[in-house]
Amino acid sequence: MNTAGHSQATAPRGLELTPFRGLRYDPDRVGSLAAVTSPPYDVVVRPDGLHQLQDADPYNIVRLILPQATTAGERNEQAAGTLRRWLAEGVLTADPEPALYVYEQRHADGMLQRGLIGTLRVSGPSDGVVLPHEDVMPHIVAERAALMRATCANLEPLLLTYRGDADSAAARVVDGATERPPLLSTTTLDGYGHRLWSVTDPADLAAVRSDLARHQALIADGHHRWATYRRLRAEHPSPSPWDDGLVLLVDTARYPLRVRAIHRLLHGLPVADALAAVRDHFRVRRLDVPLPEALDALADAACAGNAFLLAGDGAFHLLDRPDPALLDRTVPADRPAAWRTLDATVLHATLLDHLWHVPEDDPARIAYIHDTAATVDKAERDGGTAVLLHPVREEVVRDLARQGVTMPRKSTSFGPKPASGLVLRALDL
Repeated sequence: MNTAGHSQATAPRGLELTPFRGLRYDPDRVGSLAAVTSPPYDVVVRPDGLHQLQDADPYNIVRLILPQATTAGERNEQAAGTLRRWLAEGVLTADPEPALYVYEQRHADGMLQRGLIGTLRVSGPSDGVVLPHEDVMPHIVAERAALMRATCANLEPLLLTYRGDADSAAARVVDGATERPPLLSTTTLDGYGHRLWSVTDPADLAAVRSDLARHQALIADGHHRWATYRRLRAEHPSPSPWDDGLVLLVDTARYPLRVRAIHRLLHGLPVADALAAVRDHFRVRRLDVPLPEALDALADAACAGNAFLLAGDGAFHLLDRPDPALLDRTVPADRPAAWRTLDATVLHATLLDHLWHVPEDDPARIAYIHDTAATVDKAERDGGTAVLLHPVREEVVRDLARQGVTMPRKSTSFGPKPASGLVLRALDL
């Protein structure tokens, strides 16, 4: 086990990013690097998407992050056995020395993201080092913890952001690495190009560590994995490999992320019933337009207040102008105004809890989907209701997080998300 760079302090003084020996696919053993990658586990929600990834290559990472078996125990054992087999066969190999990894994503639309992949010292909310902005669902944390225990691995990095300085040491190391030939380069089906470099020079590693120690980070994507890291760290006496978790850390002062909404799919609630429950409390307008135009209408309405778009019956229905008296009765008053006026807050407190009576943590009643068109398509196929939201601005998310206020679950989707499968971490290396 590599313990170089681990702090012996009892509490983190800032971000502590540590090099590790990355596990990477041997390009001679797989059809293509693109064919073995996957979106993060919580983005792969449709069975057809899962099957497409499984069929893309027998070594696709989805076989580890979303193993398919009858019971949870069988799934976790399957993933652990698959990982052991791939290591024994040389499909996955460990890099020879610990490194931080510079990771770049680039798209033809002009999007460029660069960050550092490493293992980050796990800390609690009271430390003020890693700031969550959403609550988590305990059953998902339990599922991810069981998978990590079984595999003894961090299979995919979560996404953290921080606001760095214009000419920081970390920035110089990140951009300097990209002047060398990459360890890997591939383009995935979504049109994103991915490149990876290793940083092993002791002076560079020390400069990054000193720089990051002055900063705090916002969890952009991966709240459940961060909560899982915290649970697993608490289970193992320190020092141990569980003191750290795999992350991608992006300086959004230099490489801004895009923030999108995460939509809701309500199972067993037809659109007609959903509309009947809200007509006396919201203004409701039917929109017989294509999805892009409906989303434009949602954006316009969201500028003036809370607004939602319902779909699933072949049309779109715009909900806005909620009854202020209803909001006063249903939205908790002991939170900051920025939280009380969030669309996700009103959705959960007023629509889901009070009008539709849909438990937010019941997977039989509600699903959380990132892809807008997929949410609408599934609602129309299943006879449910799609609830489409307008995204929250990043500065609102960060401001609430700094106040220690968490948003409702699955309120935001930061991107682009790191592709899973480019670099993994085994805790016994």
